[in-house]
Amino acid sequence: MRGKIIVIGSQKGGVGKTTTTLNLAYSLREMGKKVLTVDFDSQANLTTCYGIEDTGALEYTIGHLMMAQIEEELPENFEDYIQSREGVDYIPSSIYLSVVDAKLRTEMGAERMLAEVLEPLRSRYDYILIDTCPALGMLTINALAAADEVIITVNPQLLAMMGLQDFLRTVGKIKKRINPRLEIAGILLTMCESRTTLCKVLTEEVTESFQGKIKVFQTRIPATVKVGESIYYNMPIAQYSKKASAGIAYRKFAKEIIAYEG
Repeated sequence: MRGKIIVIGSQKGGVGKTTTTLNLAYSLREMGKKVLTVDFDSQANLTTCYGIEDTGALEYTIGHLMMAQIEEELPENFEDYIQSREGVDYIPSSIYLSVVDAKLRTEMGAERMLAEVLEPLRSRYDYILIDTCPALGMLTINALAAADEVIITVNPQLLAMMGLQDFLRTVGKIKKRINPRLEIAGILLTMCESRTTLCKVLTEEVTESFQGKIKVFQTRIPATVKVGESIYYNMPIAQYSKKASAGIAYRKFAKEIIAYEG
């Protein structure tokens, strides 16, 4: 088995990256897939979603693994770094990742560090999902350099749409210069208020703009209060509320991802 590494990315914050990483992971797990999620953001929001409140106290995080790789002291055994919840494995993050971010700027071959960290783990999983920070810095470049595919989350509001072109340009450059196997799996529209005219107009705009060039996933993730509530209680939506429309949408999206791979 050689697991597929998928980055959940966007240049904007507040577009559902972390929520998508968490819920897609659980939905894929429900379908019998082995999944690892990597919190690759120093804000550690995904780590908090797994119920870890004091992320600053963590001694084994993706930041520590990255630093070990920079110092060429990567451990042979990853067990201390990989935690598990409800059958989904994850590598947590903390503010320490921002120290690594600063150090990467002075390192040779800095773009490939995460790829080298994750390579030994590919054989254990069907999917490795990476949650990224909302900036096109060295960490996001590392994530894209390690990935086979990127899912771009877009909140169909004007400002989120404007960041999309910049992100696509970055993906194109990384494919050309660093990681030729990188592909865009597609654009996932999140926080869709289907009743609002703006959401409908922008959804159509995205679909028309990229038709034939970039896949726009059929699944749309609806805006629902249950998403915020489930995050507050550190649970995937489907677990928090079996009938929540967003939970049903994420299960449908997981099926779409598996079908896409097939």
